[in-house]
Amino acid sequence: MQRPDSLIGVATLAQWIEGARPRTLPTAVSPVLVGTGAAIGDGIIAPGRAMLALVVSLALVIGVNFANDYSDGIRGTDDQRVGPLRLVGSRAAAPATVRGAAFVAFAVAGLAGLTLVSLSNQWWLVAVGAACIAGAWFYTGGRRPYGYAGLGELAVFVFFGPVGVLGTLITQGAQPGALAVVAALAVGMLTSAVLVANNLRDIPTDEVAGKRTLAVLLGDTDTRRLYVALVALPLLFSALAGLLSWPLLLALASTPLAVPLARRVLGGAAGRDLIPVLARTSLLLLAWSALTALGLGLGLVVGRPLV
Repeated sequence: MQRPDSLIGVATLAQWIEGARPRTLPTAVSPVLVGTGAAIGDGIIAPGRAMLALVVSLALVIGVNFANDYSDGIRGTDDQRVGPLRLVGSRAAAPATVRGAAFVAFAVAGLAGLTLVSLSNQWWLVAVGAACIAGAWFYTGGRRPYGYAGLGELAVFVFFGPVGVLGTLITQGAQPGALAVVAALAVGMLTSAVLVANNLRDIPTDEVAGKRTLAVLLGDTDTRRLYVALVALPLLFSALAGLLSWPLLLALASTPLAVPLARRVLGGAAGRDLIPVLARTSLLLLAWSALTALGLGLGLVVGRPLV
């Protein structure tokens, strides 16, 4: 239901920045880091293309955040929020304005993506980019948003894991090796963990709003177990991958970030107590990805094959 115009304010710059959800931006940076690290490990250094990939990823994340704000806001899903500000749900901005901001972000992602594709001559990635933008919009938009059917985590896993990491790698002219592929899957897991933490917090309000996220479908206990698995498996990858290329062991330095998070989630943290978990899971994702990127890049220097 649209908000009456008389009740809608004019959002400040600070509110627009908060509405863009800057704490989620590590989900945009991380796949580009790992993909670039893998490209360097393959002997290719292409900073210009890496920056374009980063622009695409950042614009997509900001776009999906505004699109989610708009779609959930007009449905009334955000009327009783526990988490940070939502522009439409709080009536800080008109729905059409927030929708327009999402479309601008998607346009930036599209333009940067087309430039990157033209430079790399990987024209088939145009279809992948279109799928990314469609996935961003229909997560909570449209008549049957897949985020309301328990498929949000799967989409995040695919788009921010294999698509984001390997797309970055391929557009820089490198070929995906086995370790790069598994690292891409691990990035997808950690990014999904960010969404799982968010949806775990929102189970009570999502149930009332009829938003059937994976957390709602699984229930509180199994969602907590899923979160811990998604956080633990990338660390297991780092340990095993270190047997093939020892620099990948560097990512295990992020373990001290993971352990307290797992304990807090398994310990029953709920509601506002999960807000720091969400932010620190993003930090864990960024730390693990940066260290893994360094390890993949150093694989070339130390002369160990990256398979």
